[in-house]
Amino acid sequence: MIRPDPFLLALIAAILLATFVPSAGHAAAILNVIVTIMIGVMFFLQGARLEPASVIANVRDWRLQGTMLACTFILFPILGLGAWTLMPHFFSDDLWRGMMFLCCLPSTVQSSIALTSIARGNVAAAICGATLSNIVGIFVTPILVGLLVRKGQIFSLHAMIGVATQLLLPFLIGQLLHHRIGGWALRHKRLLSFTDRGSVILVVYTAFSHAVVEGIWHRISLADMVVIAIACFLLLVLVLLLTWGVGRKMHLTFESTIALMFCGSKKSLASGVPMANILFTPAHVGIVVLPLMLFHQIQLFTCTLLARKFARRSQAG
Repeated sequence: MIRPDPFLLALIAAILLATFVPSAGHAAAILNVIVTIMIGVMFFLQGARLEPASVIANVRDWRLQGTMLACTFILFPILGLGAWTLMPHFFSDDLWRGMMFLCCLPSTVQSSIALTSIARGNVAAAICGATLSNIVGIFVTPILVGLLVRKGQIFSLHAMIGVATQLLLPFLIGQLLHHRIGGWALRHKRLLSFTDRGSVILVVYTAFSHAVVEGIWHRISLADMVVIAIACFLLLVLVLLLTWGVGRKMHLTFESTIALMFCGSKKSLASGVPMANILFTPAHVGIVVLPLMLFHQIQLFTCTLLARKFARRSQAG
């Protein structure tokens, strides 16, 4: 039996709190400053934890790593853009922007690696692929959002400065200080994971506070939420099937195909929420991250079941 994800419950609590007690005025301004600092700290610690040599050492299998990146930053956007073009009135424009933003994001790190391990897949490739995806995503996601979501406004000065100062700069500083604090960061993974998730929860509360003030719940119904969840599930299943087919077509090993499936089909909530906070106006962040939050839980539940099935198959073989 799969227990409810505490992180998901905390996110739901943040949304409920924002619905009934939204931050506004002076309190919202102070909270925005705190959020900016926490996002910087989160990416600094991600840089500090990552061993620079590990990416270089594992990136040698360029076919597998390149395919993972292509699934994340090419396949997903093509599927999202195709659906938006064919069914423009299926969602509101804001929800379509949220779906497209979801498609532009990098893969997860922790869950991709953990699920690949559970499924007896190529863990080394998953570590490299998920890590590389997040590094590339710092550069590529804002560009894709500019091209596909903002319709060509690729070089938004505010967005580029925000990404550079809040995400890229702290990450690079963390990388430079890896040899000094990397060991400490790795020894305190649980504490730093709590810090990462706490940052995301606070960003979600802030985003939904703005959205509630702007009347988000007058624009989105429970039926809309159900339809978004179904769309996210169908998108995930389609990408899982395609990545499996691509892996077999490329004659990858069974273990590498598993890594491709789990790294190529995930989207990072931990990276996505801070990016949305930078790339979109406060009034739109809440509705933009809503599909991502639903997709996050759906991918965890679905891929956990799939990983366990692969594990049983490996044990039987």
